[in-house]
Amino acid sequence: MRVFNTAQEKVVELELGQDVSIYTCGITPYDSTHIGHAFVFLTFDLLRRRLLDMGKNVRSVRNITDVDDDILKKARELGVHYLDLAAEEIVRFQGDVKALNLLPATSEPRATSAISDILKLIGAVIDRGFAYQSGGGVYFDVTHADGFGKISHLDRDTMISLARERGGNPDDPNKRDPLDFILWQPSLEDEPSWESRWGPGRPGWHVECSALSIRELGDTIDIHGGGSDLIFPHHECETAQSEAATQLPFVRYWMHVAMVGYQGEKMSKSLGNLVFVSELLKTWDPNVIRLAIISHHYRQPFEWFDAELDVAQERYDRWRFSGIGDAGIERVRELLDDDLNVPGAIETIDKAVESNRPVSESVALLGITL
Repeated sequence: MRVFNTAQEKVVELELGQDVSIYTCGITPYDSTHIGHAFVFLTFDLLRRRLLDMGKNVRSVRNITDVDDDILKKARELGVHYLDLAAEEIVRFQGDVKALNLLPATSEPRATSAISDILKLIGAVIDRGFAYQSGGGVYFDVTHADGFGKISHLDRDTMISLARERGGNPDDPNKRDPLDFILWQPSLEDEPSWESRWGPGRPGWHVECSALSIRELGDTIDIHGGGSDLIFPHHECETAQSEAATQLPFVRYWMHVAMVGYQGEKMSKSLGNLVFVSELLKTWDPNVIRLAIISHHYRQPFEWFDAELDVAQERYDRWRFSGIGDAGIERVRELLDDDLNVPGAIETIDKAVESNRPVSESVALLGITL
């Protein structure tokens, strides 16, 4: 099986043992699951299904970031407790992924469950000379990290620009370098706070995933990924702090899923054009929604148009009358092994149906129920 490894910037052969570990960055539960989220989670679901089909034992972890700047801000705006907000959105998310027929995660740990693990990891990073205290917080010192930027391959100016855009706050006066990032920060008066040897506070965003992945899957993960917007700063910082703490490679293969737009525009909350899975489920068969989303290759950004559901519905209706059995399953497997070429697999299934050949096994491998 071959996939595009972001760190190597090329498609590589996966060299995996019988037991495979996968960590997918999950939700921050302050809003509903939209098409962009679903594209990420469906991609890793398809990967996992194929690995299981190969006979691998797969341990799949998808975290829940139930404490960070975004969820605390939203809870403040709504006037609710942040954990109550998280609980409501987690229930909605679980309903969405169940409807879309995602395999249940082996583990779905919450950031608030890992405070002791986070404190231990930060302590290890400090003890090894990769972090410093300043202004009541603890910062990772990127100048001490060997090869910072090796995941994203970005120049310094671009990294600073993206950090500013994505919550990294390069202008923080407590930093020695604009690219240094927070590991532990003082909490505001209305924010949750935990005791630590560096004073009361709460964890930074990046350190939560490092602590959870190491706790759940060990020091080195086989496959890790999420949306392409997480390559920098999140996954770059995650790698730096994890390897500083463990002195071991953090991830063997990085996979990232492209962004989804909406009818010619960036899909965003500010534009009010997010397409929520829970809304689509009110009027569309979840199999049709799943099929519409996975019809796009995971590495190609695409624009979502509502008409895609009509196309997927027509395709699904054709597939439903194809009969039991499958003569073309090996070709579908070959295509999935070629960097998850799901559009190619769908085309193969279409041609089989046109020739009145059964496709039930191939369709099931895509997680679709006929």
